[in-house]
Amino acid sequence: MTLEIRPLTEYHRSDLERLIVGYDSLAQYRVTWTDTPLETSFHVVFEPLDAPLRKDWDTHEDDYERYRELMGQGHSLGAYLDGELVGLSINEPMEWNRSLWIWEFHVAREQRRKGIGRALMDANAALGLRLGLRTMLLETANTNGPAIAFYRSVGFRLEGIEISRYTNHDLDPGGEVAFFMKRRLEE
Repeated sequence: MTLEIRPLTEYHRSDLERLIVGYDSLAQYRVTWTDTPLETSFHVVFEPLDAPLRKDWDTHEDDYERYRELMGQGHSLGAYLDGELVGLSINEPMEWNRSLWIWEFHVAREQRRKGIGRALMDANAALGLRLGLRTMLLETANTNGPAIAFYRSVGFRLEGIEISRYTNHDLDPGGEVAFFMKRRLEE
């Protein structure tokens, strides 16, 4: 089988529905927050979940239009195995701070843990360097343990936390906290 990473400039809706599906997790990062006039702190601890978590995503109609616009810019990448799209990275360069925002990053469930995600992320890094960018940035949820482990394994670090991105109750039990992870392309 031959893996090819190439620009992703268009898509079939069925490909996105097959790839952007969600995740299964056995662990999460629990976030606590303290905020006083003299100190603000976040504490993040990795811990197993009491029961496995399955998070399924529904892609909305306006998402498809946004993906089409981003792909049209020519900075998104697809991973193709023998011609079939098995992974994607929908990207947008941000000139103002020289970063590559990775809006969507997915590998087909049956193709995970085979090096496809790593090859796709390495191609993103090469793209970012060609564009003269200094960092790559993405968002994931504290409950997505497998994604966080993968992103760490390819050089990303947790650099930001947002505790009300999804709801006003993200810190409550069962809530999800937004993690922003970065990989520096230059030191």
